Amino acid sequence: MNYFDGKVTLSNGVEMPQLGLGIYKMTDSVETIQAILYALKVGYKAIDTAAIYENEKETGEAIRQSGIPREQLFITSKVWNTDQGYDATLKAFEASLERLGMDYLDLYLTHWPVAETFVDTYRAIERLYDEKLIRATGVSNHHIHHLEKVFNVANVKPMVNQIELHPRLTQEPLRNFCNEHGIIVTSWSPLARGGLMDEPTLEQIGLKYGKTPAQVIIRWHLQHGLVVIPKSVTPARIQSNIDVKDFELAPEDMMKIDALNRDERTGTNPEKFDEV
Repeated sequence: MNYFDGKVTLSNGVEMPQLGLGIYKMTDSVETIQAILYALKVGYKAIDTAAIYENEKETGEAIRQSGIPREQLFITSKVWNTDQGYDATLKAFEASLERLGMDYLDLYLTHWPVAETFVDTYRAIERLYDEKLIRATGVSNHHIHHLEKVFNVANVKPMVNQIELHPRLTQEPLRNFCNEHGIIVTSWSPLARGGLMDEPTLEQIGLKYGKTPAQVIIRWHLQHGLVVIPKSVTPARIQSNIDVKDFELAPEDMMKIDALNRDERTGTNPEKFDEV
């Protein structure tokens, strides 16, 4: 199979698959299990879920049905805003593990930087790491000033920051900051929720390589050293999204895609969570 199987190395030496399946908004149980099973069958090794997605149970079930040994997969989940704070995060993690039917997670993230609690939430994630219940620590939707507050109390810096990132929102200052501090960036909404599929620049580049605009965008993320988690329940798209190993974007094409940035979000700006 010619599917992408590259990895990035986190600051503690743990290897994380660079391309995984995001399962946000997968709410139908049967459809979710089938999508994950298909993804695992065609070569995905990472699944990104969260408590708020309400599909952790299905994630665990699909992995058990797949027959793939747990240690060969990389499973991420996140603590939701209403469960943040030190003690509450520890309880939320236990509940996630129970739903997943697992005894550890590869990565656990603060979902959003909720004011007053996100620093204590990360301290709890550090404790889970110390107790070897997670293999890596991380956060999601954290801007530079959020990360700096976490750094003030952290013994171990977050190893991953999962943020909205796509050619319309390239987040270069935040990416540069994370890179300086050894933090791997994961791109959520990497295809801008499908909003870039008819972008002429991407169509033209796709024609050059015989690839779809979605494949071009995914390759752009990968060549920037980003972890990317495109979401789909459609088998053909799940397969297409990982079929990006056999081409490489030329530097001038990478620059053309970089130039599409407009600082446009498809989701919430993390700054709004400062008032939660």
